[in-house]
Amino acid sequence: MSPSLNTVSSGPTKDEGGGVAPQNKGSWSSFLKSIASFNGDLSSMTAPPFILGTLSLTEFSAYWTQHPSVFVAPAAEKDPAKRAMLVLKWFLSTLKPSYSTRNDKYGSEKKPLNPFLGELFLGKWEDEAGTTELVSEQVSHHPPVTAYCIQNSKHGIKLEGYNGQKASFSRTIHIKQIGHALLTLTPPDNPSAPAETYLITLPNIHIEGLIYGKPFVELNSCTYISSSTGYTGKIDYSGKGWVSGKKNSFTATLYPTGKEKDILYTVDGQWPEAFTIREGSGKHGTVIDNYNSRNAPITPLIVPALEQQDPWEANKAWEKVITAITKGDMDTTNAEKSKIENAQREYRRREQSEGREWERKFFTRSDKAEDWWESLAKGMGERIEAEKTGGVWRFDKAKAETARRPFHEGLSPTG
Repeated sequence: MSPSLNTVSSGPTKDEGGGVAPQNKGSWSSFLKSIASFNGDLSSMTAPPFILGTLSLTEFSAYWTQHPSVFVAPAAEKDPAKRAMLVLKWFLSTLKPSYSTRNDKYGSEKKPLNPFLGELFLGKWEDEAGTTELVSEQVSHHPPVTAYCIQNSKHGIKLEGYNGQKASFSRTIHIKQIGHALLTLTPPDNPSAPAETYLITLPNIHIEGLIYGKPFVELNSCTYISSSTGYTGKIDYSGKGWVSGKKNSFTATLYPTGKEKDILYTVDGQWPEAFTIREGSGKHGTVIDNYNSRNAPITPLIVPALEQQDPWEANKAWEKVITAITKGDMDTTNAEKSKIENAQREYRRREQSEGREWERKFFTRSDKAEDWWESLAKGMGERIEAEKTGGVWRFDKAKAETARRPFHEGLSPTG
């Protein structure tokens, strides 16, 4: 590994907290009262510093690929139905890192840092799957939207997408994720064929455990994976009820698109723990795979060392805030956050007065989705909702090829 690179791991550490500290219990109760009476999108509220995590939302894009070998596996499978099943398996393997990692690490879910417009998070994974590269960029601030692209050239597979979040309160915090992900790959038996596309919808979230000061994520309702090869994966999420059930449970099925009763594969389990893949319908089919989410080896993400990072890269930009949060220094946390927030407001005022837009370095906006998107979304009840994400965001290969540090020469997130 190059000495100019840092390895970032998402594993738990022994010295990080376990929910809301006793000295903050009163403030926590006040915060719960304030969100219960708040009208509007909760993401616009300023959270008390003691519930802040040390990760920015731009870093969450890395959760898609903590297991690169699982990510690239579909690209080696010749049978299209099995290929779709492996895409479903990979997606299910991302749920634990995406929605449970902070709980494992801190003892409870923490509010991530809200990215500023232009914030970047860049890195790569290197293992037996080869090199898998990550680009994550905050492409909109009002509404807040993060776009990402993850690709492995060796295996000809790419994931890109974008998402925003709208939070509300009704007995607990509910978070609607707006956006989607697109996985594309080249079939191994026909490299000259058009790339296959898999449209992935995003689960909605609600937060449990608020009253006890140890919030954790539950996933709601269902999501879909719709493929251009004619297969659909449906994932139904359920949690622990008053009488029965296990928290973080799910059941998934894969079937030919439009034939939901003709189930080819069934998957069930708890997404932070383990799940089983069976042929056919129900629990009596032949078991073809058991996946243990807790024991699955994680490939560390490699990011540039802080001294090598651009001021607009997340770890560098939030360095002083992260240090203050880690020390429990809430005054400094507030002061350093305010420097970034005030500078961003000034940038937006200046852009408005000059009649120009912020320059995105890796992504480009469109007003509507592609024609093929509509065909894949048909039957899932999925809408593009471009008005809620500031547009439809796609990775721009031409921009990416010319993007270099310094990304915004002469400018700093703090003004």
